[in-house]
Amino acid sequence: MFLAEPSRQRIAVLGGGIAGLTAARELARHGHSVTMVESGDRWGGLGTWFDWNGHSLDQFYHCQMPSDADLLELIRDIGLGESLYWKPTRMGFVVGGRRYAFNGPMDLLRFSPLTFAERIRFGAVSLLLRRLGLGRDLDRTRIEDWLVSCYGRPVWEKILRPLFTSKFGPAAGDMPALYIWERLGREKNTVSRGYLRGGLKAFLDAIVQDLETKGVDLRLNTRVGTIREVTNGIEIDTGSGTLDVDWCISTLPLPILKGCLGDSKLARRIRIPEVRYQGVVNAMFFLRRPLDNFYWAPVVDSGTEFDGIVEMTELVETSHYGGNHVVYVMKYCDRSSALFQEDAKSIAERWKGQLLALYPDLNLQPSDIVDVQIFKAPFVEPAYPLGYSEMKPLIHDGESRLFLATSAQVYPKITAWNSSVRLAKEVSRQLLGHIAQVPKGKAVVETPAMAQV
Repeated sequence: MFLAEPSRQRIAVLGGGIAGLTAARELARHGHSVTMVESGDRWGGLGTWFDWNGHSLDQFYHCQMPSDADLLELIRDIGLGESLYWKPTRMGFVVGGRRYAFNGPMDLLRFSPLTFAERIRFGAVSLLLRRLGLGRDLDRTRIEDWLVSCYGRPVWEKILRPLFTSKFGPAAGDMPALYIWERLGREKNTVSRGYLRGGLKAFLDAIVQDLETKGVDLRLNTRVGTIREVTNGIEIDTGSGTLDVDWCISTLPLPILKGCLGDSKLARRIRIPEVRYQGVVNAMFFLRRPLDNFYWAPVVDSGTEFDGIVEMTELVETSHYGGNHVVYVMKYCDRSSALFQEDAKSIAERWKGQLLALYPDLNLQPSDIVDVQIFKAPFVEPAYPLGYSEMKPLIHDGESRLFLATSAQVYPKITAWNSSVRLAKEVSRQLLGHIAQVPKGKAVVETPAMAQV
């Protein structure tokens, strides 16, 4: 579909992750001239891939959930519906160096880190947890206060506090309880998870081909500099020159966007709250043997720096990894932390020993580790403050030609591809509505109240 001037407009999409790819597709299929820029050398953001011994593999663990309606629709729309398969998976738990299955009532009854009374309460509350949040302002209720009121202080201190601290740092208990309440139902201990044959590269190849077919100008290795508002448009400095467009959608993390806007009038109009992002250090182990056959196992107080284990080959066939079993282990941390700044080789060597020490009964040897690949990402998920629903950035400030579709806007939904796809579609819908109301070359006239959060 191509629109005649003046209906066809020039739109820049900043950032080549899943939100940017989705937004570019939505706008291009309505006939607009779309340019998408990405600072890296591959598309996908956190959901990208790398080459390993002739195999194209995901840098970070990734799967689809049955509740991911928006993402699953996109997968079908780009022709990959038949490539998606589902497999039941199980969960484990590692506490104090001991490993447990954690998949149902009998496993819970055998979960000795909690007393018998604590296990009974844990099971009963977990079944009722969504109902226990009704009628409370969970956006302004601390996670710690809510979960202690539900589970009791011992369960919080023994299990829940270490889990949340490992993901969000020391201030995890201060985050809004609404974040956890919204997660309930998406993830369960025993659940069917989905995976695309060919992994993330297959997805990215398909959507990029779709964008090329729709005429999208795709620019890798293009770093965004200053973003300026000009008369009836936006100017974006890049390493290869200035990009002049009528409209712009930014999917950049808020700290990067803030730097691009500087101290401009546009920056003062755009709501950019101070939000701390957690990054991640991720190690991908290639093993000759499997571990416990649990897709996901949190690790608590067990002498490891990493705090989670994903046995990816519980979901994906070993043939995808050259016949090896693949395990991801991860540590969420600030991008300025010593661990994040440490070189990959030293992390890999230290974490090899920590992983082997968790499985003494399996008699794993260093020779069972074929390879270790280390990947880091600085902006994985914001650590939200209380009352964030009223702070988070608007999709549009009501006046400018800049629209936002960042991970910091999906709250209270979980930060995941499905949430980013949903947000990108909504931002695109709103931008298309503005384009229909504002002829090319005219200024935006709108009250701030019309902009949706």
